[in-house]
Amino acid sequence: MLRRCVVVLFALLLSASVALAEGKDNPLLVMETSLGSVKLELFRDKAPLSVANFLAYVATGFYDGTIFHRVIRGFMIQGGGFDTEFREKPTRAPIRNEADNGLENRRGTLAMARTADPGSATSQFFINQVDNRTLNRPSPDGHGYAVFGRVVEGMEVIDRIARVRTGYRGGFQDVPLERVEIRSIRVIK
Repeated sequence: MLRRCVVVLFALLLSASVALAEGKDNPLLVMETSLGSVKLELFRDKAPLSVANFLAYVATGFYDGTIFHRVIRGFMIQGGGFDTEFREKPTRAPIRNEADNGLENRRGTLAMARTADPGSATSQFFINQVDNRTLNRPSPDGHGYAVFGRVVEGMEVIDRIARVRTGYRGGFQDVPLERVEIRSIRVIK
């Protein structure tokens, strides 16, 4: 009996150390918004292209002074494409869709925004406010939406952003009537 307990304990310790090791190289970032700070973890092993793309934009300060331009309470908040004057920012070339990486659009996950073209993701991203399993399934274009990170701390800030009043602006709907700015995104590990 004692031997069996030792074997079970060893197996538990081994699986815990493997789980810790899998996430040890994941970048951690802090996103400062006008409504508070959010700590993010990026899944480099599961979404290498999306993570490299996001980090390249972060490294150039691209997101500093952008806004959350699309907010749908009970769904998601989207940012990373428009400045505070609601002008769309020029981006680099789109990346391949990594929605087949096994990660699901669940509450607090970070995913690449795109058009109906599955290979159109550039700088825009969204944070799921709720579990959005429909975004995992192939859409009519044959692809889902690629998750590449998650909120580690600050989900209350995401919920606060999701509660702002929205309306129409510049031909778009679901635009916050109170500007919600991304002041900066910085890598901390």
